[in-house]
Amino acid sequence: MAITASDVNKLRKMTGAGMMDCKKALVETDGDFDKAIQIIREKGMALASKRSDREASEGVVLAKTNEDNTKGALVCLNCETDFVAKNEDFVKFANEILEKALANNPTNLDELKSLDFEGVTVADKIVEQTGVIGEKLELSFFDKLESAQVAAYIHSDKKLATLIGLNKNQVEEQVGKDVAMQVAAMEPVAVNQEQVPQDVIEKELEIGKNQALAEGKPENLVDKIAQGKLNKFFKENTLLNQAFIKENKMSVQQYLQQEDKDLTVTEFKRYSIKQ
Repeated sequence: MAITASDVNKLRKMTGAGMMDCKKALVETDGDFDKAIQIIREKGMALASKRSDREASEGVVLAKTNEDNTKGALVCLNCETDFVAKNEDFVKFANEILEKALANNPTNLDELKSLDFEGVTVADKIVEQTGVIGEKLELSFFDKLESAQVAAYIHSDKKLATLIGLNKNQVEEQVGKDVAMQVAAMEPVAVNQEQVPQDVIEKELEIGKNQALAEGKPENLVDKIAQGKLNKFFKENTLLNQAFIKENKMSVQQYLQQEDKDLTVTEFKRYSIKQ
């Protein structure tokens, strides 16, 4: 049968594949769309297998909240080159996966990969898009956050994104965004010193003691010096105690208390593609 331009365009919209690939698949299947889609998927499987040993170190990290800002999701979709990472269709595909995560609230990455995506799983759709885009694609990270109010931030290069949870709702949107940007810029290890893992505390104390001894400080003062260095670590590396990036004369906690004296951060998520 004759394959029309509208047929080719229809298949392209259904699969995202290139015009020539769509036309070739339709010609091969005598215009059978289901069989043509299967051919495109099989091409993706073949290419994914061929490129399985490639390193997918580029990509995008995206975060978003639901309509009432009580839930947020964060995903990282990797590819091989920065050229593809900046491709509009690739970013759109990553956003579609993010929307699936928000709508279905999976518990972990494997569950997200098993969600339905246009009649196949998210994992199979990624394989299919490998054939469309021509590079190894990998959904490498997923996390989520629920709180009274959640804010999301995506860095301009889409290589870094954050989520933060606040203990109250109806907080001015800019406040949440500012704190989410703080997490992106300053990479805190915890919300406050109470949430810093014990192994991190012990490591910092050990570093402080070793530094004091190396500097020739009296042994009876070493523990006190190490504690002082630990307190400095808490100030620099816990979110609420950090200097606020927009006004470093106040802490993040003080910034939040300007909005509401009881306002605080419950949790945060941060992920970046390491360069």
